[in-house]
Amino acid sequence: MKKLVLSIVAVLAMSAAFSQSVVHLTTDTFKKNVWDFEKNKTTWKYEGNKLAIVDFYADWCGPCKLIAPHLEDLQKEYGDRIQVYKVNTDDYGNLAGLFEIRGIPTLIMAPVNGDFVKLVGYRDKGQLKTEIEKLLK
Repeated sequence: MKKLVLSIVAVLAMSAAFSQSVVHLTTDTFKKNVWDFEKNKTTWKYEGNKLAIVDFYADWCGPCKLIAPHLEDLQKEYGDRIQVYKVNTDDYGNLAGLFEIRGIPTLIMAPVNGDFVKLVGYRDKGQLKTEIEKLLK
């Protein structure tokens, strides 16, 4: 019985950890989780069921490296209320083009209902929390 309980606790802990992880997107997973721009060519339609934060970044970008730990912390802090995604603009420039991204880091914050918010440039953790709280209301 004790082993069964420990197994259940381990599975629940792994599930919680997975749901609180930042997820790197490809074009296919972007269409599934954020916006299927091929199906909805002219209209923004968010595919998710919680606030999404899509971080458009590049590995060589200094400000991107500075904002990344804030986003990881916020994902853990807010848990299943938000989902942080990352899109490497060097690998998926087509996705950055959808939002006319010219500078990085750029965050696309997509509430469950309504239009997305675009934040260009570095923001500290407090500024990001303020934006998240506005969109969760």
